[in-house]
Amino acid sequence: MREISGRESVVIVLKAAIFALIASTVVAHAEDCPRKDTLGTARILTVDPKTYPRVGTQSFPDTLPLEDREVVLTFDDGPNAPTTTKILTALSRECVRATFFLIGNSATANASLVKRMAAEGHTVGHHTLAHADLKKISNAAAVEQIDRGISADEMALNGKATTVPTTPFFRFPYFESTPALLDMLQSRRIAVFGADFWASDWNPMTPQQQLELITGRLKAAGRGIILFHDTKAQTAAMLPDFLRYLRENRYRVVHIVPPAAGSSARSSSQ
Repeated sequence: MREISGRESVVIVLKAAIFALIASTVVAHAEDCPRKDTLGTARILTVDPKTYPRVGTQSFPDTLPLEDREVVLTFDDGPNAPTTTKILTALSRECVRATFFLIGNSATANASLVKRMAAEGHTVGHHTLAHADLKKISNAAAVEQIDRGISADEMALNGKATTVPTTPFFRFPYFESTPALLDMLQSRRIAVFGADFWASDWNPMTPQQQLELITGRLKAAGRGIILFHDTKAQTAAMLPDFLRYLRENRYRVVHIVPPAAGSSARSSSQ
């Protein structure tokens, strides 16, 4: 039998540690969910802005490293009490964790919902103060919209107004960015999220029509970052059926999180 070299031993140990860490994360999340017949959250993906400064193929060349049939659920423009509450309840019933990109003014008006998002394990990102089209205003005004939005979100979440976000994730309203704003956010190590496909829920449609549209796009794409709006009644009504569709068709939900405070680790699944 061939002797294993010291270098090979290190590789074997590292591989075993990685597999154990992934397995322990999956088991931990399974134990978090009291019901066995739920969709659940399959894994956590730590997204380091240094490694993934801009993601989402509708806006950028790159996206997150997702496997086939893996999806990241994201919601924009909230919180809005009537609809966001229903969406949080639907996610909770399926033990699913998502990412919410908040409007600062809405976060201020609905701070209890922002706290509920965090308490239930969701990721809280940022979407400006008032959903302005940042390409149509001056760079200084656009930066102010971004910073005031972050500050309002942080105040609602942590009781402290700061422009250094707890979660350095940002999405442009209307996906309208500028090179200067992209460079500014990258210099501050804030990741910019586009999407790989969306539910087009800004258009009037029935929940059933929206379900058919988004499942069709999911079949075509196979994986990706999905955009919804938690301010839309049709989305809130459709979401339980969509989560059931994911479960019945063996899709897996990936929860995105930032690196731990002070961590310099590269993006990786935990």
